[in-house]
Amino acid sequence: MVFAWMLLFVVLILLELHHLAFYALFVAIGAFAAGIVALVAPDAYVLQAIVATAVSIAGVILIRPYVSNVYHRHRGGHVAIGVHGGLVGQQAVTLDEVGDQHQIGHVRLAGERWLAFTDGPKIEAGRSVYVSAVRGTTLEVWPVDLKSIEAPDGADGRLS
Repeated sequence: MVFAWMLLFVVLILLELHHLAFYALFVAIGAFAAGIVALVAPDAYVLQAIVATAVSIAGVILIRPYVSNVYHRHRGGHVAIGVHGGLVGQQAVTLDEVGDQHQIGHVRLAGERWLAFTDGPKIEAGRSVYVSAVRGTTLEVWPVDLKSIEAPDGADGRLS
């Protein structure tokens, strides 16, 4: 059982290195603690599970908020302060073509990839856009420079 706990530990550490959300880290530490218990008491499966659960929950509740704050403070860059307070008004870059709600594209904002749509003309990849609203986990965006976007169907591109 020690091998299983250590394998889980390694997999969760690798997952944490990919996401850096500091949840898998504390579950990994719980698995490591359960592995140590498995070395001492190899047949105490219930005790191993209790130790893994208790250490994981304690880490997520007691230590994760502090570690997350320290990480984001030292990492630098913009950290969004919330969906409604931090994203609206931010500038992003389109990663592919962004159309209406039926032709959703992607933008890069604060180092992350977001779903995005526009109520205006389609926006090609590589254009700067502003976030004008948030709809669930999808951003509504508007081009920074309307003159660089071609208006559809021969329209002159002016807003009414």
